[in-house]
Amino acid sequence: MKIVHQINQVKGMIREVRQKGGTIGFVPTMGYLHEGHLSLMRRAKVEQAVVVASIFVNPLQFGPKEDLAVYPRDLERDSVLAESADVDILFVPAVEEMYPQGVKRFLTVVDVAAITGVLCGAARPGHFRGVTTVVNKLFHIVEPDAAYFGQKDAQQVTVIKRMVEDLNMNISIVTVPTVREADGLALSSRNVFLNVAERRAALVLHQSLQAAVRLLAGGCRSAAAIRAAMTALIAAEPLASIDYIAVVDRDSLAEIAAISGPVLIALAVRIGKTRLIDNMVWEG
Repeated sequence: MKIVHQINQVKGMIREVRQKGGTIGFVPTMGYLHEGHLSLMRRAKVEQAVVVASIFVNPLQFGPKEDLAVYPRDLERDSVLAESADVDILFVPAVEEMYPQGVKRFLTVVDVAAITGVLCGAARPGHFRGVTTVVNKLFHIVEPDAAYFGQKDAQQVTVIKRMVEDLNMNISIVTVPTVREADGLALSSRNVFLNVAERRAALVLHQSLQAAVRLLAGGCRSAAAIRAAMTALIAAEPLASIDYIAVVDRDSLAEIAAISGPVLIALAVRIGKTRLIDNMVWEG
């Protein structure tokens, strides 16, 4: 595995791959890798000739009161894990490399309307504009045939798919199932912030989704009833504070009242000071 820090160096390596007729799979990350990230990399390796992964904690997608400064970072550890997943090129740019004029003087943004103002976007204004801008930039640098994202960040996947479709990008977006701990907690780099009691309390997210599945399997089709059951379960956990619980159309992310087809059930909950997200898709 080669670790590179400069955009021009990556572009040169991509040209060499193309000259040999190879396909490229891309896994963008913010680092502090876990099994969820590695599952994306391994999937890319099965399907593509060369796998490029990036590690970049993007300041554009963090709000002024969010955890940019303390977001976990460990490049040495991440490099070992990425190599274990057969990544060929690990792109680790500095902020100055991605935004040479400075973040505050960076003038070009990519903004996907409507679907970025709901769910996580409602609580984190500007977040998805930062995500789509940096992913667009990375797509132009790496020029992948396919890019791999986890289902845990369901809204992010929907937004990126819409960006790719609207801008006629010749990139396949591959969604890989959420990877969970044995007790059901969805893997997240932010889990490291949880203490022992909070880690135990965080199980309520998955438990509430399981409650929703049971209701659906029993014939319930009322979004309000499902939200109410999930809310009651989470509210019973003293360390949990609900940001949102939503039952929305899988593709448009519009809220629905009666479930008749594929839906996304998504939630964001603060456990202590840590904001966690989780979701499930009900195919109907």
